[in-house]
Amino acid sequence: MRLFTRSYIALLAANFLLFFGFWLLIPILPFYLRENYHCPEAVLGAVLSCYTVSELCVRPFSGYIMDSFPRKPIYIFCYFLCVSMFLGYVLAGGLTMFIILRTLHGAAFGGVTVGGNTLVVDVMPAARRGEGLGYYGLTNNVSMALGPMAGLFMHGHLSYEVIFLAGLSTSIAGLLLATTVKTAARPPVRRAPVSLDRFFLLRGIPASVSLLLLSIPYGSTTNFVAMYAQEIGIKGQVGCFFTIMACGMGISRLFAGRQVDRGRVTTCILVGFVPVVAAFLLLSMCRWLMDVSLMGMSCGEVVFFIVPALLGVGFGTMFPAFNTLYINLAPNNQRATATSTYLTAWDVGLGIGIALSGVIAQHFTFYMVYLVGALLSVVSLVYFSAKVTPHYHRHKLR
Repeated sequence: MRLFTRSYIALLAANFLLFFGFWLLIPILPFYLRENYHCPEAVLGAVLSCYTVSELCVRPFSGYIMDSFPRKPIYIFCYFLCVSMFLGYVLAGGLTMFIILRTLHGAAFGGVTVGGNTLVVDVMPAARRGEGLGYYGLTNNVSMALGPMAGLFMHGHLSYEVIFLAGLSTSIAGLLLATTVKTAARPPVRRAPVSLDRFFLLRGIPASVSLLLLSIPYGSTTNFVAMYAQEIGIKGQVGCFFTIMACGMGISRLFAGRQVDRGRVTTCILVGFVPVVAAFLLLSMCRWLMDVSLMGMSCGEVVFFIVPALLGVGFGTMFPAFNTLYINLAPNNQRATATSTYLTAWDVGLGIGIALSGVIAQHFTFYMVYLVGALLSVVSLVYFSAKVTPHYHRHKLR
């Protein structure tokens, strides 16, 4: 069955360009806030987490709306809002306006990601869903490889306004591609009385607990690893951290997607936990290894660039499996609800991770952030093995 249709390819490209603009800003925003508004670490976490909080607030509603109404128009509208926020950053004149714009951007991003994930499931053959989701997620990884590296490079040579305009340009290109997607007409949906299970996939709650615990250290890594590197004296190109992580994700996604299509959903997730736990533990130890030399190189710096490879392989193995797990627990008329529940759990953890990282770093420095992250990952692994795996096999629909 054909996977790479014009609509599928258009969604891949649109998703890549959307996330490229997103990742372009992620590593430079802490520097932007500190340099332009003199924000201390604790305030940085609170300001940056407003994006994730607003994203979280719209996830359940966007899933319900996209299960009840035509998905593409809602997807295009949310995409347009994301595009317009980049222009707002250029025009923002103060911290309050920046917070408002960042909050609106998070809300729009919450809608467009639910829409994109659901539309891509609609346009691909069911028999190749794991593989198709793997390629779709791969566009996120490629954008992660290029976006932060480009952002950090531009941060050293260009103004913040130019960086925001670069994000605006790529997002406009993505929006134009998104408008070319063609989806089959869906029959009118008979809308049941509004209840909790229309906004959340209740069968997905156990998996959401495990996913939330896992996303807390992920959020603190993607948003603050550049500052951690600066704090401990890493001299290499920190943008390569994201590139290595993305390469690991890309390679492992291709393998994991095919394994998921063979029914090995929970196995892929359990295997992915191992390198993730090791990565966060090693990241916390980098501070203590900086003064240890091996063949003229700092052990801390070597380990620092091993960590993203482990994170990439681990999360790349787990992401398509987690996504499929939620889809398999939901009836066909709740695909968007399943997707929004999956992304909501992830966003809750990201928000907590970003907000708490600044507070923990202000009192203990960033090494403690990643040590706590390793412990949370172990708890998530134990819970997934003991509770989520048997629950999934009892309740899966396909």
